[in-house]
Amino acid sequence: MSELLNDPETQRLQYQTAESQQELRGSSKEIVMTGAPWPDDDLGDTMIINMGPQHPSTHGVLRIMMELDSEEVVRAKAVIGYLHTGMEKTGEELTFVQGCTNVTRMDYASPLSNELVYCLAAEQLLSLEIPERATWIRMMLVELNRITSHLLFQATNGMDLGAVSMMLYGWREREEALRLLEIITGLRMNHNFIRVGGVAADLPDNWQAETLATLDKVAVGVDSYDTLLSGNPIWRERTVGVGTITTEECLAHSITGPVLRSTGFAWDLRKAQPYLAYEDIDFDIIYTDNGDVFDRYQIRLEEIRESIKIVKQCVAKMPKGDYRSQDRKVTPPPRARIDESMEALIHHFKLFTEGFKVPAGETYAQVESPRGEIGCYMVSDGGAKPVRMHIRGPSFYNLQAMGPMVKNALVADAVAIVSSIDPIMGEVDR
Repeated sequence: MSELLNDPETQRLQYQTAESQQELRGSSKEIVMTGAPWPDDDLGDTMIINMGPQHPSTHGVLRIMMELDSEEVVRAKAVIGYLHTGMEKTGEELTFVQGCTNVTRMDYASPLSNELVYCLAAEQLLSLEIPERATWIRMMLVELNRITSHLLFQATNGMDLGAVSMMLYGWREREEALRLLEIITGLRMNHNFIRVGGVAADLPDNWQAETLATLDKVAVGVDSYDTLLSGNPIWRERTVGVGTITTEECLAHSITGPVLRSTGFAWDLRKAQPYLAYEDIDFDIIYTDNGDVFDRYQIRLEEIRESIKIVKQCVAKMPKGDYRSQDRKVTPPPRARIDESMEALIHHFKLFTEGFKVPAGETYAQVESPRGEIGCYMVSDGGAKPVRMHIRGPSFYNLQAMGPMVKNALVADAVAIVSSIDPIMGEVDR
């Protein structure tokens, strides 16, 4: 409680005067902490409660301070920092070869987007072009990862609102998609597969059949979610018109992704600022107009279908060739050459002990993750490690939407609202 008392921002959450609640809301007087943990009964009917940090509906180690007037939320504040891991500072102590192992753990529901944006930033500093096959493999993998992330949202969002069966159904299809990622990358999560210069390995045998079979299973599951929830009167009662936010509020808080697109603003970096090979792919930007919990659910449901469409095109159009660049010695030599060439052996040894040097400069790369724009600001002094690495995590910005969304909502709606933002705290507390 001592840290709460000393927090200048939260000092506004206790009352100085004995005016009525209505007068207090309408006045411009400063609201300060009295020193007591709770106001006396004659100071008003509001109370301050904490949701989290252990509450399951906070989607990680997040604490939400809420001021309540009966069941109505007067205002709320997200308190972060409980999961701080120092990944940005750690990234400055790791070589560019090691960096992906670090960043992949930030948004652990979408690790491949983290790896991609880091590699794109490093490749911009290197002025390195990667093989076409590597580009398409990356695109296919991040879309598969978008599917797994949105399936996780469907599962947990359903459970948060009382549709417990959705947790089982969403997990069922997500397991199939994770199994496919494991076949391709070797791991279900935290893959460290997208690397500077390309990807870690080529696609395995029979990957086309495995991918298409998995997509068919996911598509059937998504159709069942739509049938189960979209027209369900109880689900609509809990979501339609709840937690609304406007385009202007989103832009004022730098909010991106499905939260922004739910307000009618069709902004998606894959279309607005194409990267990888998205300009060669046919897909639609999913957006709605109401900016409520239902729209954010519906957008992610439809985005799964769009990602299925993208992955199918990747399977059909996957080019042949190398899966990693052999230029600038930023990737290891083929394993067969290590036994044949002393130069290859030295290259391999130096790459994984010293790394490779990146020309001095600074850059910013951004991609569309399942939660919005994730960016990587990177500075190099010409060495093998970045001297500055900063990640623009979309969850960090999107959490700011909670304030306007929960104002005048019910406590039960606050759970649905936080769930609809879909924050990942590993990305917030980095």
